[in-house]
Amino acid sequence: MIKTEKILHLKSHRGRKVRVVREHYLRERVPCYSSLCQADCDNDGKVLPGDLTHYVVPDVGVVVDFLEILEFRELQGVVFTQTACQAVQHSKGRRQYNRLRNLLKDPRHDCVLFANEFQEYSYCPREKGESQEKWQTRCVYSAAVWYHNHLAGMMDVVMITEDQDAVAQYSSLNSGVYVISVQDFLQNFWPELQVAHELYSSISQALQEKESEASQKEYTEHLPAEILEAGIKSGRYIKGTLNINKHHDEASIMTEGLSNKNKDLSWGVLVCGNKNRNRAVHGDTVVVELLPKSEWRGKVTALSEGEEKSGEENESKPMPTGRVVGILQRNWRDYVVTFPPRDGTQSQSRNSQRILAVPWDRRIPKIRISTQQADALQDHRVVVRIDSWESTSLYPNGHSVRVLGRAGELETEVQTILIENCIHVPPFSDAQLREMPVNSPEKPWRMDPVQVAERRDLRETHLVFSIDPRGCEDVDDTLSVRSIAGGKLLELGVHIADVTHFVTEGSLTDLEARMRSTTYYLADRRYDMLPAVLSADLCSLLGGVDRYAMSVMWELDAQTLAVNKVWYGRTVIRSSYQLHYELAQALLNGEQAEVPELAQLEPEVKDAKLAELTQALETLTHVARHLRAQRDRGGALELEGVEVRAQLDEERNITALVPRQPLEVHETVAECMIYANHWVARKIQETFPHQALLRRHPPPRQEFFSQLVESATAKGFTIDTRTNKALADSLDQAVDPQDTLVNRMLRMMATTAMSQALYFSTGLESQDQYYHYGLALDRYTHFTSPIRRYADIVVHRLLTAAIAMERGTDSGKEIASNKELEELAQHINNKNRAAQRAQKLSTVLFQCLYFKERDPETDQQCVADAVIYSIRNNGLLVFIPEYGVKGPVYLKNREGQVVAAGQDGSCEWQSGSLRQHSDHISTTSSCGTSTFRLFDHITVRVSVRSTSSHADSLNLEVISNKPHRSAEPQQPHSQGRSQLVQEVVRLAEEAHQQAQEKAARRPKLSREEREFSQSKTPNLYSLLEEVRELALMDLDMAAQVCATSA
Repeated sequence: MIKTEKILHLKSHRGRKVRVVREHYLRERVPCYSSLCQADCDNDGKVLPGDLTHYVVPDVGVVVDFLEILEFRELQGVVFTQTACQAVQHSKGRRQYNRLRNLLKDPRHDCVLFANEFQEYSYCPREKGESQEKWQTRCVYSAAVWYHNHLAGMMDVVMITEDQDAVAQYSSLNSGVYVISVQDFLQNFWPELQVAHELYSSISQALQEKESEASQKEYTEHLPAEILEAGIKSGRYIKGTLNINKHHDEASIMTEGLSNKNKDLSWGVLVCGNKNRNRAVHGDTVVVELLPKSEWRGKVTALSEGEEKSGEENESKPMPTGRVVGILQRNWRDYVVTFPPRDGTQSQSRNSQRILAVPWDRRIPKIRISTQQADALQDHRVVVRIDSWESTSLYPNGHSVRVLGRAGELETEVQTILIENCIHVPPFSDAQLREMPVNSPEKPWRMDPVQVAERRDLRETHLVFSIDPRGCEDVDDTLSVRSIAGGKLLELGVHIADVTHFVTEGSLTDLEARMRSTTYYLADRRYDMLPAVLSADLCSLLGGVDRYAMSVMWELDAQTLAVNKVWYGRTVIRSSYQLHYELAQALLNGEQAEVPELAQLEPEVKDAKLAELTQALETLTHVARHLRAQRDRGGALELEGVEVRAQLDEERNITALVPRQPLEVHETVAECMIYANHWVARKIQETFPHQALLRRHPPPRQEFFSQLVESATAKGFTIDTRTNKALADSLDQAVDPQDTLVNRMLRMMATTAMSQALYFSTGLESQDQYYHYGLALDRYTHFTSPIRRYADIVVHRLLTAAIAMERGTDSGKEIASNKELEELAQHINNKNRAAQRAQKLSTVLFQCLYFKERDPETDQQCVADAVIYSIRNNGLLVFIPEYGVKGPVYLKNREGQVVAAGQDGSCEWQSGSLRQHSDHISTTSSCGTSTFRLFDHITVRVSVRSTSSHADSLNLEVISNKPHRSAEPQQPHSQGRSQLVQEVVRLAEEAHQQAQEKAARRPKLSREEREFSQSKTPNLYSLLEEVRELALMDLDMAAQVCATSA
């Protein structure tokens, strides 16, 4: 080891340059991470393959500016130098540096880090008068030469740089070490990787534009980091995450921890206007300075259609207001933008290549893009990334990454939703699929006899069954219940798919599942967390097949249902029945129902088995009611959400969007899963007090209940929100016998007020913080859905380790530390939020598609009953139970007219005035006064508001201040329309059956059909088109057409 000195030029707190001399140690043996190494380097971890034509060593400038290109998996054998990584850390910040670190750690990418500045023969001390850029380039070239020599010339090395002087200086110095530009590298080695060429061109143009920026200041400069940190500590400045309102030109900073010190900050800090945001975008971690109290403003309370509503009458009471003085952490991500039609107002340069693209997310400012395809990409959705936002520019500068497609097309809009929520779900790679077990007709999968011997075999002793949504493929959980000890005891079992048997920790499949963290469910498709051979086959607890499971089994007193003992362990099961919710409920109700598994049996055997199954369901329901009552006594909340289900046919095409109908069997299954999750949480927390992954639900802030309390008061109810028990009791009593929707609306408001449930590591929180407010449990986790949630996989591994520790055996794997577990918990929390947002946006997309093809003026499906749940300055917020839609209804338009209701209730726009009260709003016009009260039922017309740059949205318009007369007998036209829809669905199913009979002649499936299981026809669009065409005919003619088609 050789000791030398390294000289650094740093800046002091006051901005002065400081020369720092540090000790620097050089070593002869530094790992090279190449499989061709002949020097016995200590190459732990991933190594570069030896069957490549060359290794690639990118220069500092390439790593700093073109890291996105180096992230392509096609580029193999990439050697990142320590010099380049340090340059990224110092010039690009922590976020970009972490991105590079994650790239190096990811085994799916063929790249390694070479510590060139610690290698004795590749280290280059900086020469006197040498610029930092020249020294860094010399260091990287020296590392490339060392690599070639270290591998005895067996591998050529290509150094890529954007410095043309370096190309001229170094390209011919050493045989086998080539120095070329990035553009030449892509053209010579990757001519067919078109997306990389386009990305290089886009980034290059953005860098050129950045050099030619204007010098006039548009924003104030951000304060240095040292001043910001000192200001935060002294209390002068406030740190928080910027949350921009998508409806108004205002943002808020939530100030966690400061509300206790300063009650004024309990609702956060308001930031109004672009100038005060000072180049911060939604999600940035910022530092704000409070403005004088005379400049404080209130939040906008009026409904907005996109334009800003100003004026004191449209604002809440003044609250702390501030301006951004610095940005601690950028939250820049991939953004989807639309290139608008070119016009005279568009900001362009002389060559007409610069354009202001409009982001799909209304909270993001326009992004200036330099492109040579501005005309070709009009009305297209394009993925872009922000490169910089200088104080001299009104808008951020960015570059395009790839084109998604034309705006408005289904696939484009679905991909937009995924990208906007940072969801990346490529097809599983060949390397990942090679890790999977094989299960085919030629080579069927069989259980390992060794595994079976080690597990508790329940196949012959227990009646195991599953209850899931109709058509479910990924069956995570099954149940069993039986009487033992002569009827004195009950044994309740929850049996969960043993995913961890197939997914080894640290494998490629495990890393991909960890990255996704969850299965993403959209309205017309899902993106699985695990490959289909596991999620829909070997891990899915299907009926009639042997499967590995992780089980929790309770021995209960038959009378009191008190727990005598609990058993945890790995089992072998065979599910006897694969029930769907509606079938299970029918059996419980004593209705005649056909169980598929019993269809071929003799009547006597069939009756006996049906009685056995029904008895098990009844016992399970009895136990679940007891468990629910226990939690109710502790304060468990029964909340209400708006859940819209996509109704699918056999080919998984959507035929309708309908709100989910609750059944008692839903609660029965849920109660058993909650019970299992609770007991597993107890087990792993007691075994690993500081390293268990649990899920907590913090109590909501009391101020968030204001709308619930005010709305209930307007209806004559009192809501006590001091504890979850008080809230649950209050909600149970807030029942209007004349309108059951009132209680449902109040529970929806309570749901909205709730804080988010979060995963966490027990080593981070004190035990009193483990509590789950909504479920009223002292400890809780997720164990019951490992096929679709990565958190459950982590919990399964913890439970396995706990069982092994209890038995005194070695589980074989060291469990994650508290820090590692907390980082993983944060990642999973982020992915769960993204999945929820994507599912919601997907539902809205298909709700819009459902109404888009209908004429709102003539189609009765566009007229619906709505319930008022909130009063605003210029309108109402309503809920449509039939479609599960929430939205605004305006009572005052842009021209100043108000909604006036006639004697029959019909509404029209007239000149008049509007007056808001706490529980109602009144409009006054020449027709008189019309009043709209909380929880009133009104009739609204649903239409679609389309814009080229943003997502479509539903537009709700009041057409009567009276309830919709849906309860009255339907008119023949409406009834005929319903019959036509049913007829089209029937024809679609028959067409599918005919297609199956002609399977031999079926053409090859497209990529979309294979990937998303979506047939081209019949699909939602063809279905709606046929409905529309049939609806234009009279009923007799339509019936003839249907008969002819059949």
